[in-house]
Amino acid sequence: MTGKEIIKYLEEWAPKGIAWERDNVGLQVGDPEIKIKNILLSLDFKEEVIESAIKENCNLIITHHPILYYPLKNLDFSKNTTARLIQKLIKNNITLYSAHTNLDFTKQGVSYMLAKKLQLKKIRFLKNLSQNQFKLAVFVPVSHVNKVAEAIHQAGGGIIGEYSNCSFRSIGTGTFKGSTDSNPSIGNKGILQSVEEIKLEVLVDKWKLNRVITELKKAHPYEEVAYDIYSLQNDNENFGFGAIGELKIAMSINDFLAFVTSKLSISTLRYTKSNKKKIKSVAVCGGSCGELIDEAIKQNADAFVTADIKYHSFQDAEGKILLVDAGHYETEVPVLDEIKSRLEKLLIVRRDSFGENNKIKVLKFKGSTNPIVFYNKSGAS
Repeated sequence: MTGKEIIKYLEEWAPKGIAWERDNVGLQVGDPEIKIKNILLSLDFKEEVIESAIKENCNLIITHHPILYYPLKNLDFSKNTTARLIQKLIKNNITLYSAHTNLDFTKQGVSYMLAKKLQLKKIRFLKNLSQNQFKLAVFVPVSHVNKVAEAIHQAGGGIIGEYSNCSFRSIGTGTFKGSTDSNPSIGNKGILQSVEEIKLEVLVDKWKLNRVITELKKAHPYEEVAYDIYSLQNDNENFGFGAIGELKIAMSINDFLAFVTSKLSISTLRYTKSNKKKIKSVAVCGGSCGELIDEAIKQNADAFVTADIKYHSFQDAEGKILLVDAGHYETEVPVLDEIKSRLEKLLIVRRDSFGENNKIKVLKFKGSTNPIVFYNKSGAS
């Protein structure tokens, strides 16, 4: 199996098209055509991660945070830490791939995994992404509508929430008259034709649109395909910010805080006083999500667990919601288990379906890449 195949599989789950425009997701360094030996997962990319990859014979490293975020002015291996890490990757023929905000915004991504780590039920996005879908309407003769619809669905069109192959079909009459240079598949050039057609309508995510149009044209019998594209304002049911769900049993504030520290394996956290007596509805967002505090309050969450909260954000939230800063690393690292699970399932399918005799292992970096160290009277921890 190649790195390209692994990347394609991951991006079907967390497509690059949903990442923030200024984010640098995807291949960072290396050759996507490389034959995979083993895979190492890590939240961040550091020297010790490369050393672990070398030791474990891993030639593909997958991280959440990209190493190439800002443009490099040079590759001075003697002075630039990033350049030195790149040099080491190249010398050891290791490929580096990162899924950052695209992994934040997808179902079963960073925030969903944090919600599951806190054992929330009825999980949904705290705020859905919007304005990133189109309605595609194409006019097809009745005889070919199923073939064209299948091509669209295979290319990723017609997905709404947990449902695929979604479409609406209405019948009508299409008319056309080909010029002397035309080559009509129905009727003859120069003669007005009337054909029973189906108007086939589907939702398409913007990053899939070009591929969908390419495939529908291949399946369509007409020389010139008539179709319309409408930009939508809809919420996208499949992608969004943060997550919200419910605890199985309501907890007191103290019990909930103890529960969070236990589930995230942390010894300390920051929080602000709340007017809530019991915690039942909980909003979460892995990493820096202070901008979603008002949305959590709007959604009537009793608590909001995230990271990197500013002083004045705590101040504004006081008395409105139990606002918990549980740490950037701590709220994001649970997603590595989901990546590991998905890749291991892929490898099993490949062995069972294609008879591949691969022994690829998917490993998590055993150390911590968290740069933050907490200090108490007994010392650092």
